Amino acid sequence: MTRKLYSGKTLAILTGGGDTPALNSSIESIRNRASLLGYRVYGIRKGWKGLLGDGDIVDLSHQPYDGWYGGTALLSSRTNPFPSKKNPESRVPQVLRNLERYGIDVLVTIGGDDTNGAAKRLYETEGIPVIGFPKTIDNDLKTRTMHYVDDHILEAVLCPGFPSAAKAIAEFTANIKTTAESHQRIMVMEVMGRDAGWLTGTTTFGGATMALVPEVHMTRERKDLFFELVKENYMRHPKKALIIAVSEGVRWYDEAKDKVDVVHASSETDEFGHPRFGGISGIIASEITQKLGLEARAQITGYYPRAGQCRNYDRRLTQTLADKVVELLLNKDYGKMPVMKKIVPFQELEEFNTSAIDMGDIGNQPLPIEYYDLDEFTFSDLYSDFLRNILREVHYHDFDTDFPVVLPKEG
Repeated sequence: MTRKLYSGKTLAILTGGGDTPALNSSIESIRNRASLLGYRVYGIRKGWKGLLGDGDIVDLSHQPYDGWYGGTALLSSRTNPFPSKKNPESRVPQVLRNLERYGIDVLVTIGGDDTNGAAKRLYETEGIPVIGFPKTIDNDLKTRTMHYVDDHILEAVLCPGFPSAAKAIAEFTANIKTTAESHQRIMVMEVMGRDAGWLTGTTTFGGATMALVPEVHMTRERKDLFFELVKENYMRHPKKALIIAVSEGVRWYDEAKDKVDVVHASSETDEFGHPRFGGISGIIASEITQKLGLEARAQITGYYPRAGQCRNYDRRLTQTLADKVVELLLNKDYGKMPVMKKIVPFQELEEFNTSAIDMGDIGNQPLPIEYYDLDEFTFSDLYSDFLRNILREVHYHDFDTDFPVVLPKEG
């Protein structure tokens, strides 16, 4: 029997933070490649929480795994092992104890800035061999992925989870359009995006006419311009129906408080200090009705973009990034995270287009202003080119028949 390079070694995988449709695909892809190298592969349940107390560990080696199924079979939490305002006690000693007790040699953390940031601190302060793996439907994790289009070079982002969520939101928008047309209403559609409008932009591929993003604060002056354009777009629309997409983290001018702020669904924060946003669509819809006299309704997409199966682009993206993990493991190049070097179509999702960045340099990446049209309150052609690489084109059905008007017979 041939002895594999890392026989006798154990690699463990955990998922932290919000779920995405691509997490199980990421887990399966990393597990398969680590197994080929000879690692026994463990799964840590409930993120960092699974390394506290007595630990919560499962064996993924030689087990069937459905990478197409959305979410994470390893479960998730927003547990922070380091001291925070919500939990001032350091639980790092518990983490270190369990890594030793379970014989874990390498840790792969699938998450965003919080989960991978904690992993990076463990690597720097305790010398724990860690590799990060990107994850977020918000697509705001700094991956240093460049977008080349015509004579423009833009720093974009491409994270597993976003492509599946983008497809879901584009389809959701196309579907909600029919009810807006049936009642000649304005639908204000709220989309996840605490600090960035990447996902909100995907509504344009489903028929949204206007969009608001966290990066552009809606001051009193911008609100006035916005309402003028809403009325203009509605009146010239042949079906008197509009879809206006808004990020949950839109900064909106509150006349009563005389300040620009976000809308909180709850005053509670998680262990990383993040509040829960939600409800901005209802406020905007109400103000449209009050100020313009037009019928408007709010539609919160909520957790819908996080749910459902992994889509094709995400599936291949997770496999491609897992190929890069192999190189990091072979070179013992820890404290790094695999990323795509550039925005590419499906066929070019290959390992030669990947790179690795230091986990300490991850941070958050807002939507480049070049992707947004400030005057029209919508997304630019540059963003459409970015999204076209991922979704190609979404062709939603339209009802184009214009019936002839019947006039009453004279006397």
